[in-house]
Amino acid sequence: MPLAITPSDILNGRILVVDDQEMTARMLTEMLREAGCSATSFTTNASEVGELHRTHRYDLILLDLQMPGMNGFHVMEELSEIESEGYVPVLAITAEPSHKPHALRAGAKDFISQPFDPEEGQTRIRNMLEVRLLHDQARS
Repeated sequence: MPLAITPSDILNGRILVVDDQEMTARMLTEMLREAGCSATSFTTNASEVGELHRTHRYDLILLDLQMPGMNGFHVMEELSEIESEGYVPVLAITAEPSHKPHALRAGAKDFISQPFDPEEGQTRIRNMLEVRLLHDQARS
């Protein structure tokens, strides 16, 4: 049976936004909801991400790399331990271009630079959700 993901599957993908700036996290969450994503939530506390992912098994995590305390790179290390299949569903968000290669090596599947164009952001998010859902289908 061929693998297929419908637009509805993508819009129902579980998304977590992680940013220490509550205004930014709320803005990204609202942008996703306006685009039709129905299962979107956020946290401003990076140390909660591992436990939240264990509980909810997000299809995509939008992760700010530069946060006080536990930064995005530490979060990705923790997520790598949780994701036994090796697919960490992270879209890294950074305003620092030099962090991009490090983020990809640390496990992020893609990245987006701040400030970003909303259309580009929505397209990257949609693409990542589709890949994650196909990965899950292929695995099962």
